[in-house]
Amino acid sequence: MGALDYLSNFCTVSSTTTRSKHKPMQTVEIKVKMDCDGCERRVRNAVTSMKGVKTVEVMRKQHRVRVSGYVDAKKVLKRVKSTGKRAEFWPYIPQHLVHYPYASGAYDKKAPAGFVRNVVQAFPTAHEDNYVSVFSDDNVNACSIM
Repeated sequence: MGALDYLSNFCTVSSTTTRSKHKPMQTVEIKVKMDCDGCERRVRNAVTSMKGVKTVEVMRKQHRVRVSGYVDAKKVLKRVKSTGKRAEFWPYIPQHLVHYPYASGAYDKKAPAGFVRNVVQAFPTAHEDNYVSVFSDDNVNACSIM
């Protein structure tokens, strides 16, 4: 091994040492209580000035802010909280995606129309389906139950 081979080991750059400085493109939805145009403007200006933000959509009636871009979700939440507003990640999902929208913990009166809270729900068990088959025409003993 010569001197050039020895020195070339110090000059090479491997792909494992370089880091990607770009964050992935993502959409962050945050629940923020906004009452007036001033609140909306303050939240919009705080988020728009962040590096990597492409679009900001403020829906004041739903108390919702949607930010798209190359941003970190926690940093967006922190920036919205710096305006003095109480903020949290958007906890709701569309109602048609849930089996039991009025289950405890899922139904929220403060949720916008058509949305429920995103909670883990139990699926219907097998014995609930058996009650339906008890009174069917295929069941021979159905008339004895009635």
